[in-house]
Amino acid sequence: MKTLRIVATLIVVTIAFTACKTETKKASDTKIVVAKNPQKLAFSISGMTCEIGCAKTIQSKLSKKEGITTAKVIFKDSLGLVEFDANKISKEDITAFVDGIAGGLYKTSNIKSVATFDEATKK
Repeated sequence: MKTLRIVATLIVVTIAFTACKTETKKASDTKIVVAKNPQKLAFSISGMTCEIGCAKTIQSKLSKKEGITTAKVIFKDSLGLVEFDANKISKEDITAFVDGIAGGLYKTSNIKSVATFDEATKK
């Protein structure tokens, strides 16, 4: 009986030590990618009905697209702003990508290259 109690105690102690073990994570190998041919694009987006479900979804999908370094969608202005590497993705690819989100629910128009995003947001 005493042996069983010792074995049970050892098992509990072992589980406690392994469960409480904190893993030290290595610094992530974050790559900072510098666009070789950076360009900025502004365009209108029609078909958005809400900020969270539509604008944030479009922004999230654009941000994950290869070749796009920055993406911002402003719901109240129905405006998309994208900074991208023109060596990796074209303006046409970007607008076609947005037009294809949610099965073609959104449409881009008034597509123009801009020097700064401030230039695009001024009315």
